Amino acid sequence: MVSFQEFKRDVLDELEDAASAMATLKGAAIYPDISGVIRIFETTEGVIVVADVKGLPAQAECGGVFGFHIHEGMGCGGDMFAETLGHYNPANCLHPYHAGDLPPLFSNRGEAWMAVWTDRFTVQEVIGRTVVIHLQPDDFMTQPSGNSGMKIACGVIRRV
Repeated sequence: MVSFQEFKRDVLDELEDAASAMATLKGAAIYPDISGVIRIFETTEGVIVVADVKGLPAQAECGGVFGFHIHEGMGCGGDMFAETLGHYNPANCLHPYHAGDLPPLFSNRGEAWMAVWTDRFTVQEVIGRTVVIHLQPDDFMTQPSGNSGMKIACGVIRRV
């Protein structure tokens, strides 16, 4: 049996050269310990997004759940990442059907790792846009953005 860290390292080592795009996450000023890498892989059937995040803030005893989205904005500047704008939503759909709506990140002692497959966007469509982690989980109902709370980490998606 392998440890999760070994499994994660082996998966990422195997996939590293296949990534089409990535974003390096940086925490907000009040969450400086957050860091991570989001890798995006183009496949013939859609896109695979792999999140590898550390330094998430402690939530309740039961662990943290954090909203995770691709946003329209092209930068992480401004007060609390204001430049990220709203969720990436080229078809003008209601939430949670925005192209940029992704499953939440589940913290395990401050770390989260997740992979999701989606056909809601291509790599080319999100190059230059931002990936955002929110302090609260997305409720998948509240309009326009799921009541996910403040933006606590951000990264700009770039081609690799």
